Amino acid sequence: MPVPNTYPGKFIVFEGLDGSGETTQAGLLKEFLEKNGIEVLLTKEPTDYLPIGSLIRTVLQEKEVTSPHALQLLFTANRGDHLNRIIIPALKKGFWVVCDRYFYSTFAFGSIDLPTDWLISINDLYLQPDKVFLMRVSPEVCIERIHRRGVGIQLFEKKAKLEKAWSGYEKIAERFKEITIINGERSIEDIAKDIRKEAKKFFEISPD
Repeated sequence: MPVPNTYPGKFIVFEGLDGSGETTQAGLLKEFLEKNGIEVLLTKEPTDYLPIGSLIRTVLQEKEVTSPHALQLLFTANRGDHLNRIIIPALKKGFWVVCDRYFYSTFAFGSIDLPTDWLISINDLYLQPDKVFLMRVSPEVCIERIHRRGVGIQLFEKKAKLEKAWSGYEKIAERFKEITIINGERSIEDIAKDIRKEAKKFFEISPD
């Protein structure tokens, strides 16, 4: 089982399919928390600033991967480095960490090719977030948003793979009770309001 967070800071994760808007909402929650006097570290996975993360970014540009096992082990190794170098030191100092993707992405996207139980087992001793916001956006809408970004399609950004990944997310949402599913097919502000409301209630934050 993942390790509960007993550090002074809180650990919040945003998840969703590529194009679901989780990156935007992570940034908006950071702004909200800071307005309420909370020191926040915003980070993401895979990391661009750690060596393994850079390797993963290169792999994701490819049309296919020859070893799904190797790719998910890379994600998991990057996560351990990320935790030890960035996340845990910040939590120890009392910062709230808002992370764009975490091991739930490994469980959902990795389950396209691999057993979910194995994916969970290789992340078994990693830190469990206090709260996870999972953006629910259909694969069709995600694909439209990805095309509008005007950047190349990456490894997992195809409709069939996104459908399988969302099925994986639905299964882990039943398994991990820290996950709250958010309707991501609305305006950015309406989504942000729901997330702020949930964060206020869960963490007992005084109204801003």
